[in-house]
Order: sequence, then structure tokens, then C-alpha cells
Amino acid sequence: MASDLSNIIKNEIVSTLESLLSVSGSVEDVLLLDDKILDSEQCIKVTSQFEFGSNSSAWDFYIPTATATKFEYLMLGGIADLKDSIDDEISDAVKEIISTISGSITTSVNAQGFEDISGMKFSLGDSGVIRCSEESNITQVYKILIQLNEESLVLYLAFDDVMVSYISNLTSNAPAEQESTQVGQVETTSTNNSVLSSLLGEESVDNLRLLFDIKLRLSVRLGTKVCLLRDVISWDIGEIIELTQMTNEPLEILVNGVVIGDGEAVIVDGKFGVKIKNIGEPKLN
Repeated sequence: MASDLSNIIKNEIVSTLESLLSVSGSVEDVLLLDDKILDSEQCIKVTSQFEFGSNSSAWDFYIPTATATKFEYLMLGGIADLKDSIDDEISDAVKEIISTISGSITTSVNAQGFEDISGMKFSLGDSGVIRCSEESNITQVYKILIQLNEESLVLYLAFDDVMVSYISNLTSNAPAEQESTQVGQVETTSTNNSVLSSLLGEESVDNLRLLFDIKLRLSVRLGTKVCLLRDVISWDIGEIIELTQMTNEPLEILVNGVVIGDGEAVIVDGKFGVKIKNIGEPKLN
């Protein structure tokens, strides 16, 4: 029986979009289009070629105008105007997203150790702007409904015959976050690795892994205050210094003195700890 990649595909699509676009997301539904008819509007078609074992499989991603323009808008932090048509910048943004999704899926599949899908690799193929409804000779087309920050968006994913036995549960209503524990444990790692792979290339990532055992000092900043030298000199035992940090504000997390996120204080086995609430740039509500 072939290994099922359905949940991995849905999970990595969502987690990659969350990571790249700084949004919260979920897969609302996945529908198999029996009539193979896509929307009549323009869309960006991006092909990813996957190799595993002796198999080669082409996956075609179709990103409609409304979804593509929203992707680029969110990648820019939502500070530019939302475009109403596809241009070169939007096409480049979508290609980067599909490349990262494909890399994330590849890394996650390889982490599972499936015997029948070992050593999976991917390469980005052709891309271009087409009219979705004019696309022909396609099979196994799935309409994927995604919710990003409570807004519903649509993308299409078409598989060739090679993948039919590996996606038997793709239309299941089970949400992507209900992935098995094993997949959930590698979700963050697979997303981070795929982002690195898309930016640096596989060889550079392998070299970077040589540095992973370097020790870094983690610290948590309770608060700060600018003081005059004459005040510092006058301090004595029992002096109370008021910090600028409010009691309900998150604590800054630093690695080697560089702020990398924020969190909240917790108690772990009688010791102070910190629960990470955000990594990188703060997410917009």
C-alpha cells in the first residue's frame, strides 16, 4: 500500500503560507474537480517536478488572480495597495511561495522515512500567466480552499497519474493541524529547512548544518531603563529601580545579545522559563 501524502501536502501548504505571509491559516476544504474546469479568470501556473526513487511526477499549481494579488500584498506586509491584476512582481512572489511550499513538502516527506518515497527531490519548472479555463489535458485537479486571517482564498493543484495512489485522502475534511504526532514534530523544522533551501540551495544548507552545534547564549530581558551616572553612583542595597516594561507586556528573548522574539515567563520544575510567543517580526493582528 502506497504511503499517503495527503495531510503532509495540506499541512505544508498552510504552514508555509503562515511563515511567509505572517498570517494564521487553515485548509477549509479540498474538492476534486471531476469536470476539470477551472475558473475563467487569469491565473499563474507554476510547475514543480518531484523525483523520488525511479518516479518522476509533475505537480501544477494554479493561483487565480485574487489569490495571487493577495499573496504579494501580504508578503509586502500589507502596506502597499492591493493590485487588481497580475504583474511581474506578483508572478515572482507566487513562484517564490510555490518553491518554498515544494521544498517544505520534500523535506517533510523525507523526514518520515517512507520506504516507497525515499530521497524525494524537487525542481521548479515552467511558470506563466494563463487563463485557467483554457487549460486542457489535465487530470486529478483539486480545488483547495484556504483561510488566511479569516479570508477565504482558492488555489488549484493538479497531479499526474504517478501521484494518484499517494493522495487518497486529500479530499478528507480533517483539518491539516490534525496531522499525526510524528508529522507535527517535524513541521517547524521542515518549514525552516525549506525556506533555507529555497534561499541558499541544498548544498549551502548542508554546509550551514555544520554550524548547528555552535553554542549560543540565550537570555530574557525583563525590561530596560536609561539612567544618569550620578543616579547609579547613589544606589545602595535595597534600592528599587522602576523599569519601562509593563507587567503585562511580553519579555524580549535574545540570542547572543540580539533580539529574536518575545515570550512570557513560566515556571518549569521550580525554575524560571520562557514560553515563546513570537519569533522574528511581530505579527499584525
